[in-house]
Amino acid sequence: MGNAPEPSNKQRGLGRNSLDWDKLRVFHAVAEAGSFTHAGEMLNLSQSAISRQISALEASLKVPLFHRHARGLILTEQGELLYRTAHEVFGKLAMTAARLAESKDRPQGPLKITTTVAFGSTWLAPRLREFMEVYPEIEVSLLLSDRNVDLSMREADVAVRLTPPTQPDLIQRHLLTVHMNIYAAPSYIKKHGMPGTVEELDDHRLIVYGEDTRPPVPDVNWLLRAGNPSGRLRRPALTLNNMYGILRAVQSGAGLGALPEFMGDGLIDLVQILPELEGPHFDAYFVYPEELKASKRIQVFRDFLLRMVAESRF
Repeated sequence: MGNAPEPSNKQRGLGRNSLDWDKLRVFHAVAEAGSFTHAGEMLNLSQSAISRQISALEASLKVPLFHRHARGLILTEQGELLYRTAHEVFGKLAMTAARLAESKDRPQGPLKITTTVAFGSTWLAPRLREFMEVYPEIEVSLLLSDRNVDLSMREADVAVRLTPPTQPDLIQRHLLTVHMNIYAAPSYIKKHGMPGTVEELDDHRLIVYGEDTRPPVPDVNWLLRAGNPSGRLRRPALTLNNMYGILRAVQSGAGLGALPEFMGDGLIDLVQILPELEGPHFDAYFVYPEELKASKRIQVFRDFLLRMVAESRF
């Protein structure tokens, strides 16, 4: 038998330049995390193992992918190009895997939902029991975060956003318009009296949202300037950087607080203050990636949400 033919130079070149998926996965994690240490924690690998993988990838591509400095890592121009491509590829692979796992007959499989801490803990979580009973084969997980979780990278499958979505390639469905109202506990009113006019708010303890560059709802601290055309701000008695924390403080009788109506309405231990005062309002959206528009899990959860909203008083 003759010897097998030698591979051509072109074939050798393809072998040398092909990308290793494991190394590419490590590179993507490092680019996302900004350091070998954080990427290692995400992938359950040692810092030295991460560093070796990145060095090997740079050697195979013959280009540097990161600028290394004392404060972390910065992508080079070549690294930026590879990261954008890897980000898109891994996102599409995750979407494809989810669609392949989808049942053809009955919705099943994991459904990861994300929304804000306030909306998720007070409105959505208590309503999920019914959805879980109707669709027991759907494995529901709820991720509560006031940051915008990246749906394109499958950090979650769907989101309820209290601000208009800014990520591209997302389908959005308007869910509801939410109004902000002022609430107090009966114990607070008994001790400090009921404000009869907006001007009387000056004499009451106000609980507001603390300093944050991205509060969970727009115009969150309008209570400090309500009824003051000059724009003068009232001094708060207490600040909290969490809407659920504000709710609990108001329930305790610590003061008056402005809350979205989905948090305050229907609670027997809260009373609406100055109901004639019109506060700000904002829209909530149901959001999911374009690639999941045919998913039965997403379809049935969307329909469930719309029904729950229709049955709510707002």
